[in-house]
Amino acid sequence: MASHDHTEPPSDIALRVKALESLLLDKGLVEAETLDAIVDLYEHNIGPQNGARVVARAWTDPEYKARLLSDATPAIAELGYRGAQGEDMVVVENTPEVHNLLVCTLCSCYPWPVLGLPPVWYKAAPYRARAVSEPRAVLAEFGVDIGDDVEVRVWDSTAELRYMVLPERPAGTEGLDVEELEALVTRDSMIGTALLEAR
Repeated sequence: MASHDHTEPPSDIALRVKALESLLLDKGLVEAETLDAIVDLYEHNIGPQNGARVVARAWTDPEYKARLLSDATPAIAELGYRGAQGEDMVVVENTPEVHNLLVCTLCSCYPWPVLGLPPVWYKAAPYRARAVSEPRAVLAEFGVDIGDDVEVRVWDSTAELRYMVLPERPAGTEGLDVEELEALVTRDSMIGTALLEAR
């Protein structure tokens, strides 16, 4: 029997996005160039790759790390990341003694310039409630097992103040350059719901 190459149908979410895009364009509510510019902005200028650059720089430049931890907003702006949802930033550092977890209990305030769009679970009521009341259980559900000797600190973002976690640098990464370090950093590690390992 001959095999045939078949193109996989688009996912449900891709179909919904395309339908919404078509509807907005057909109704004249937005121009195609505007949609393209927004997509390009989030693909190339806003997202967790920016936060990864901040983290890698802090891991490799002690003076930058000191500035980042003492006054995060201007330190992050040094790398060109600023703007809506990125003002009044605080960076908290994970250490062998302290693990930090971010949440926004009131809504979903989130540092878009360095982390991109918030994940669906970050905005969900169960995460927002349980991250504060039972953070160790929430972390365990994400596969993050924190020893009893490690303090867990939960940071509640607001419209006035947003947080980002500086994850611990993985052991065995001393020989990596900045770009290789950036590739190790994940969005979830900068929220506190993941640990990093050398690849």
